Amino acid sequence: MDLLHQYQNDDDDDDPDSPSQQNPNSPDSSPPRLLPSRSAAPTVDDTMLALSVTSSSSSSLSKPIDPTQHAVAFNPTFDQLWAPIVGPAHPYAKDGIAQGLRNHKLGFVEDAAIEPFLFDEQYNTFHKFGYAADPSASAFNNYVGDFEALHKNNAVSVYNIPKHEHKKRKMEKISRDNENDVDADEGAGDEAGEIENPASEAWLLKNKKSPWAGKKEGLQGELTEEQKKYAEEYAKKKGEEKSGFGGEKAEVVADKSTFHGKEERDYQGRSWIAAPKDAKASNSKCFIPKRLVHTWSGHTKGVSAIRFFPKFGHLILSASMDTKVKIWDVFNSGKCMRTYMGHSKAVRDICFTNDGTKFLSAGYDKNIKYWDTETGQVISTFTTGKIPYVVKLNPDDDKQNVLLAGMSDKKIVQWDMNSGQITQEYDQHLGAVNTITFVDNNRRFVTSSDDKSLRVWEFGIPVVIKYISEPHMHSMPSISLHPNTNWLAAQSLDNQILIYSTREKFQLNKKKRFAGHIVAGYACQVNFSPDGRFIMSGDGEGKCWFWDWKSCKLYRNLKCHEGVCIGCEWHPLETSKVATCGWDGLIKYWD
Repeated sequence: MDLLHQYQNDDDDDDPDSPSQQNPNSPDSSPPRLLPSRSAAPTVDDTMLALSVTSSSSSSLSKPIDPTQHAVAFNPTFDQLWAPIVGPAHPYAKDGIAQGLRNHKLGFVEDAAIEPFLFDEQYNTFHKFGYAADPSASAFNNYVGDFEALHKNNAVSVYNIPKHEHKKRKMEKISRDNENDVDADEGAGDEAGEIENPASEAWLLKNKKSPWAGKKEGLQGELTEEQKKYAEEYAKKKGEEKSGFGGEKAEVVADKSTFHGKEERDYQGRSWIAAPKDAKASNSKCFIPKRLVHTWSGHTKGVSAIRFFPKFGHLILSASMDTKVKIWDVFNSGKCMRTYMGHSKAVRDICFTNDGTKFLSAGYDKNIKYWDTETGQVISTFTTGKIPYVVKLNPDDDKQNVLLAGMSDKKIVQWDMNSGQITQEYDQHLGAVNTITFVDNNRRFVTSSDDKSLRVWEFGIPVVIKYISEPHMHSMPSISLHPNTNWLAAQSLDNQILIYSTREKFQLNKKKRFAGHIVAGYACQVNFSPDGRFIMSGDGEGKCWFWDWKSCKLYRNLKCHEGVCIGCEWHPLETSKVATCGWDGLIKYWD
């Protein structure tokens, strides 16, 4: 009990405001406490926590974030996120803007403190007078450059010259001009008369007003001999250019020919182009060739077309991209007999007359030449200034002077070779004309074009009587007539051969279709056997394909050339022999 009283007395001493301390005997005093209050929570030392919070709050205001730190234990401020990693703050950083401000990929570019007009003024002043205001100085009375000129001109700029100075300079210029005029008058003296003469050099120089005024313009006298010669040549040249329909002049080269045989006539006086007497058809039935018999190699570039001599086939004519036309012997020696050189560019097409004594050649030099087969002379040359893609003679014996040519300007042009005049133009196609094929006893002809259409014409009448064009049609660069003249075989660039009737309707025969070869992009020629049993075509891989006409069945394909096999011809008499030509420059004979 003594201890309890002592504990109570100690508490009362500590609290002077307690009721027991004021009046221990008062009835309002609280009963004495026996035990002090205690907390059930464990005791925690929060001294280090308070220190860490204080240090972090003070350092977060200025310390940037460590870039090597992967996690941030507090929410950083905008200034901390955008503070520079190394070095002090950017010198152009503004108040309230993040440090390290950049408005250019090389740093911060500050707006200039000088207006464009002021800059131009000081720039021009410095280049004219040698001084200008210092842009880095705060005051405008600081200058850089030539100070002597600055004091001499009283620091004037090019834009603020006083009015009296303008007037002074103007008067000085006028006085200088007058002095020059006086000196010129004194120095002229005797030339005063020439100055007044409009025909003199002095008067022209005095009164010239344009760059052309200093030239004398007198009456044209008589031309010299050299000038007359030049004028005649120029007029002749212009006349030749105007003679072409397209306004383009065709290229002209010297026409020449070389004979390679032993003699042009034999002991009986017969020409070398005469057919052998024993050249007769051995059999009316044709067979597909199997083996290579002979190869003609003489062209330096690809061969674009071959034609057998009409009816007999003892000679074969070839047109090449090396600008030359050659004729080869088929029956005897197998050698080149004659070379015809008259084109300056690649030869596109060739065509024999009915008797074979003459032939036509069309080249990319825009010329069509009419050759004598035996002598190699050019009989005549035709051109419209456009490239002829195909040439054809009327097959009638009484119209061998009528030439038709399909041109690159969408026209079919008809010439009378006797007079050399254009007698008709067939102008309906929308693209370059590729083929001309006579049908219906030569009263009509069919043409194909790059416009993916077929058109049928009456010979001599420039009106289309039949127009064939379908959405599925492709361009047809080669067309051949069946021996019975009732069908046309058209090489289509979608890798197939289509058959059209030559009767009144000119319809597509959907039952006959020959495919398997690849000709897309190449104008490979299509042809028939003389008996009409087989149809053949070259392709882009150097093969020659043979199909049966009735069943449309593929019989055989021969690997003939390296590259494109562009042309193929069946021999007119020897019914199992075929000639092919390709872009490898070779002509091959198959049996």
